[in-house]
Amino acid sequence: MSSCDHNCGSCGEQCSERGSADLSAPLGKLSTVRKVIAIVSGKGGVGKSLVTGLVAAAMAKRGKKTAILDADITGPSIPKMFGIHGQPTVVEQGLIPMQSKGGVDIVSMNMLLPDSSEAVLWRGPILAGVVKQFWSEAIWKDIDVMFVDMPPGTGDIPLTVFQSLPVDGILVITSPQDLVAMIVEKAIRMATIMQMPIVGLIENMSYFLCPDNGKRYQLFGESRSQAVAQEHGLPLLATLPIDPQLAACCDRGAIESYETDLLNDVLDAIEKTPKKGNS
Repeated sequence: MSSCDHNCGSCGEQCSERGSADLSAPLGKLSTVRKVIAIVSGKGGVGKSLVTGLVAAAMAKRGKKTAILDADITGPSIPKMFGIHGQPTVVEQGLIPMQSKGGVDIVSMNMLLPDSSEAVLWRGPILAGVVKQFWSEAIWKDIDVMFVDMPPGTGDIPLTVFQSLPVDGILVITSPQDLVAMIVEKAIRMATIMQMPIVGLIENMSYFLCPDNGKRYQLFGESRSQAVAQEHGLPLLATLPIDPQLAACCDRGAIESYETDLLNDVLDAIEKTPKKGNS
């Protein structure tokens, strides 16, 4: 393209020059990651990080060695919901991820800040560089499945993850509103352009189950997620309710104590997703 600045790391175009450029970030010599699943959404506020935490905790309960790379650098919430405090240990060989009570290895920007409420005021290229450092310089020991909690949208960090990490598949998180369904299609199209396999869709905040009468109430109106999934030939793997008990678990840093069987199809689909990258 005539406007090309030759910075492939922040570009989503497919061209001949890109074909000759290797943008992959190396995994550290002491690390082993067998499968990488990215969790994406077209916009914020749909519970992407919440679903990341739930799926990672559920996969660990299946006996898999699980990790979370928190790529949402400016809005990291993973440590809070897992009850992780303090800073990770840094040794000569790299950074050692902090581990949750359930055995999930986690690296997040909030672990590296002097104060977890401190704002990260960095531009896109720097943020993208930090994500690559989390991948290359942390010591990910014997990981069966790594979940990458992506920031919302289709900006620098999602492009960096798709180009630099050996992502084997993505989960798209949505909620019932028509507006969100429209934006989800953008995320699906980005994945298609970047040639990323989509494992399926997960709809969050689908309904509220009233404890008084046992009825389901669709607080955001009738869902369009099934129609969007069918339109793109994708499975709708789970519909998750609004659950005050889950919110309470996250607030006290105990997301791993939350029990649900609604993610079984998600876990099965992840386990069946073939390995694409080489790590």
